[in-house]
Amino acid sequence: MSLVEMIARADERGLAVSGLACLDRCVPLLGGGDEVLRPLWASLAQAAPAEDWGQRLEQVRGALDTADGGADEAAALAHRMLAGAPAERSAAGLREWADDCSVAALRIHRMLDGAADDSGLAGARRDGRPDGLSPLLAAELRRQLTVLELLAAHGPAGLRKALQVSTEGRRVLRAVVSRRSRRDG
Repeated sequence: MSLVEMIARADERGLAVSGLACLDRCVPLLGGGDEVLRPLWASLAQAAPAEDWGQRLEQVRGALDTADGGADEAAALAHRMLAGAPAERSAAGLREWADDCSVAALRIHRMLDGAADDSGLAGARRDGRPDGLSPLLAAELRRQLTVLELLAAHGPAGLRKALQVSTEGRRVLRAVVSRRSRRDG
């Protein structure tokens, strides 16, 4: 199943996790530490009331500067992902956000990998195959698919594994951002 189809079929929790996982992997561009999004992850646990999402989202926004600064296109996309998160955890708002986060995260990984343009992104999302994509971009596509597969197969029990997939991706992106700043600095 393609990434586009998986997002279209995901339930509320799957959509929230999908968008949050994309944002989590891009946290190094927001200047946040590894634990900054933990309150949002916790709000997606099975026992957490849906209202917790909005309150915890505001905490996270307070901890991270949501102004994109415009200095770097990749960072600006990450800031827009955070700013665009819906305050209400409803399927309609989350579906649009998850889709936007998917595209933004792929574009960020494409930019940081030095690929020339976005021409292959739509096809990759539609086909769900990383053929012909740069290594960093292909890995991000696989992570997005894996997160949605985990939630579809395991429901709330897949949350921990989805977080692990996201953590691995964040570490990779943090290393890329660090290497890039040393090169450019």
